[in-house]
Amino acid sequence: MNPAPVLLHHLLARHAESDRRALIHGGRELDYRTMHRQAERFASALLLAGLERGGRVAIFLPRGIEECVAIFAVSRAAGVFVPINALLRGRQISHIVADCKARIVVTNRALAPMVAECLQGVAEARILLVEEMAEAEPASLRDADIGEDLAAILYTSGSTGRPKGVMLSHRNLLAGVRIVRTYLGITPAERILSVLPFSFDYGLNQLLTAVEQGALTVILTFRFGDDIVRALRDHQITALAGVPTIWAILTKAAPLLHKTDLPHLRYITNSGGAVPSQTVANLRKMLPQTKLYLMYGLTEAFRSTYLPPEELDRRPTSIGKAIPECEIFIVTEDGRRARPGEPGILVHRGPTVSLGYWNRPEETARVLRQNPFRSREQGGDIVCYSGDLAVEDEDGFFSFIGRNDAMIKSSGYRISPSEVEEAIMATGRFRQVAVIGLPDEFAGQKVHAVAVALEPDVAAAPVLQAVAGTLAPYMVPRALELVESLPVTPNGKVDYRQLVRERTSDG
Repeated sequence: MNPAPVLLHHLLARHAESDRRALIHGGRELDYRTMHRQAERFASALLLAGLERGGRVAIFLPRGIEECVAIFAVSRAAGVFVPINALLRGRQISHIVADCKARIVVTNRALAPMVAECLQGVAEARILLVEEMAEAEPASLRDADIGEDLAAILYTSGSTGRPKGVMLSHRNLLAGVRIVRTYLGITPAERILSVLPFSFDYGLNQLLTAVEQGALTVILTFRFGDDIVRALRDHQITALAGVPTIWAILTKAAPLLHKTDLPHLRYITNSGGAVPSQTVANLRKMLPQTKLYLMYGLTEAFRSTYLPPEELDRRPTSIGKAIPECEIFIVTEDGRRARPGEPGILVHRGPTVSLGYWNRPEETARVLRQNPFRSREQGGDIVCYSGDLAVEDEDGFFSFIGRNDAMIKSSGYRISPSEVEEAIMATGRFRQVAVIGLPDEFAGQKVHAVAVALEPDVAAAPVLQAVAGTLAPYMVPRALELVESLPVTPNGKVDYRQLVRERTSDG
């Protein structure tokens, strides 16, 4: 019997002699034995390149087999993996690499020239190509870390400034695997369709949970809703995780779903934002044999709540109850534990609470705080203040009220308005820019820019085209609206709430 995993790469090592299929991407397949051996070679290459224990390794690769192998290889070499979304652009990549002080960036030959350009001025960052890592001579490998050690840094946008890195220990990641596997009932027979980036904690957990069980992960990069339906059908997929955008696409822009029987699809899950009730109804009608789990989480604590499928009819607007092994509670503005029905900040307690933000102690202290209701003598621990307003009912189920900050949540991504504003201002054409999120049927929210131009002849289209060269596609505003002035609060700050009210139907 294999011992319980302690470090991330132990999930893969327990299947080192298995010929079960591990990964499928396009026309390629990898079994667990081969995946493990490839990870060992990648780890050897990292050590030969000078990786030290706790050294950060940025991974910038297209979604696919090599990215999965690299994640486990960094853990095997006692490093810290930092996956970078392949949609990100130049200065975003250089910011992440410089911020976490990654000494090594893993990429491939096709992307290497672009990565090299991004790394100009980033001290000591070295590029390693997966094509060469796969041929590395085996090196002496041994476990150096313990479960409390840092395993990964996932970069997520904050309400102000550029993306910040959330630090996750091996124990954090393994707890997330164990908890999700428990309430979803995941087994080795699972065939999981992966459509979310591994730089997103939700997408990463899918991969790790599949590997823990020795299940199959099918990696898909899609353009159209019908691409997802074909993959579900052709691979007899049993599990699919998505964000609200994916469910909107499947219910409104995937005609093949209406005429395709998917008896193998055991469950689907949602996180990354609320799914409109009509979309939920459409999914249940189109997939009557499939269980739908609605979930809520944040990178700083991974997953907080889930709504069991049998509760959908009774609690259609709920984000569910606390996940196993965790406690969720509401804290009022004056610091009390909220009574049922009383709104406040949602707080998460449990083994998935992260180590905080990389090199940002003040921001960490705002989010991770001493448990207000348990002293240190009582075993009080650090809890995560989500920044989201919620309310709990008498039965322990929670409902989301709204974000307590300025973040935009679009297509499952958290977008910093100030980062988009900075990119637009960098064009040199504007006096002021305010970026807001407006309701959108497909994305949950769409990015919308309102700006005061320096000259009257500024055209929106060229500006958005220029911004598209510096921002990830999901961050580029759908529209750039020109105005004579921006509304301000009594304190002289831009009144973002008024901008939203003026542009929504209920304003």
